Amino acid sequence: MPKALEEGAAAIQRAKAANPRTPRERAYIEALETFYRDSDKVDHRMRALAYEKAMEQVAQKYSDDREAAVFYALSLNMTALPTDKTYANQLKAAAILEKVFAEQPQHPGVAHYLIHSYDYPPIANKGLDAARRYAAIAPASPHARHMPSHVFTRVGAWQESIDSNRTSAQVADQPQKLHAQDYMVYGYLQLGQDAAARKVLDEVRAIPTITMEGPLVFASGYAMAAIPARYAIERGQWSEAAALTLPASEFQWSKFPEAEALVIYARALGAARTGKPAVARQDVERLDGLYTALTGMKKGYWAGEVDVQRQIVKAWAARAEGKTDEAIRLMSAAADADDATEKHIVSPGRLVPARELLGEMLLEANRPAEALAAFEGSQKREPNRFRGYLGAARAAKAAGDTARARTNYQELVSLTAKADTERPEIKEAKAFLGR
Repeated sequence: MPKALEEGAAAIQRAKAANPRTPRERAYIEALETFYRDSDKVDHRMRALAYEKAMEQVAQKYSDDREAAVFYALSLNMTALPTDKTYANQLKAAAILEKVFAEQPQHPGVAHYLIHSYDYPPIANKGLDAARRYAAIAPASPHARHMPSHVFTRVGAWQESIDSNRTSAQVADQPQKLHAQDYMVYGYLQLGQDAAARKVLDEVRAIPTITMEGPLVFASGYAMAAIPARYAIERGQWSEAAALTLPASEFQWSKFPEAEALVIYARALGAARTGKPAVARQDVERLDGLYTALTGMKKGYWAGEVDVQRQIVKAWAARAEGKTDEAIRLMSAAADADDATEKHIVSPGRLVPARELLGEMLLEANRPAEALAAFEGSQKREPNRFRGYLGAARAAKAAGDTARARTNYQELVSLTAKADTERPEIKEAKAFLGR
């Protein structure tokens, strides 16, 4: 975002020109300047790391300044590598923030940054306290109402996520509302509340004008692309997925190839899973182009996401062509790549976990024991998912493991106790359980 960088650099110059009176004030300004300096020559990560080191020095020098500690913790979160499965930066940040939170339990920034620190499956439970307190600390803030759902989605607390985002959407501006609606739809679909999800989808499709200004524009595009894709995929409606098109709006998709890729990926996956591999491979060519664009824009994380998406489509296209061994090899590699990194904070979750898709492919290929392992592995990272329980139940049943089949079908029935649509899969679970 060159404009934001220009504005930030200009603000730094104004701050310096104001002749800050204390060494501490000058230290803050100098630390911030490390991020904006040479932004046209030095990439984002290197500048972020420089800022992190500078804020560490400020926090150490002014150890009684809790705000310095808080900003240092935030910088640790911002420089954490998505491939680091020890979550070293995040846990270090959380340790700093927890100390401040104990002293200042009404500090909104600390609650906010703690949620980001714990927004990862293995450590998400640690963030529940901050998540459940944050909205009450800053009730007038739409983002504060939304943020708890970052943790709720990680632990599969779907109703709490829906409630958080419903209250946020009621008072949010357009980008924040769309962001909240994406989280809402994800939650509704896990609970089998398809009618509620459809209502949100219809509201999004009816938006007359999309705002293309402000720092959260990307969140608007991501949500507009993700919501219809989720609605088709989570319900297993592959024909619907195959018919997806970019939402008709003035949104400038070329600025955010990662958002457009969601639609192309979902459409290609739908084509492959409805027996149209040639159509799916045509969309792979578009994903190739979006990957190239993202690489050129130096959006390495998103280029990696699109690379996994095209691998998944190639796998299912191979499956549709009867090349089962090749398909499973490609899908296994994609699942490993998916597991090696993390979802972006703009999203409640990827459109579908790759390891869950691997389980579905293995089950189709009559390899139920391997499929069960894949579904259970996926559930460890993405717990309490409708299709996770469904797949595990079917795989266990096919493998002759009646006890595990029963457990997973029971979990599915419990999960959808307040469903507003009785999907065939819910009827299947109830029939197995004799209800």
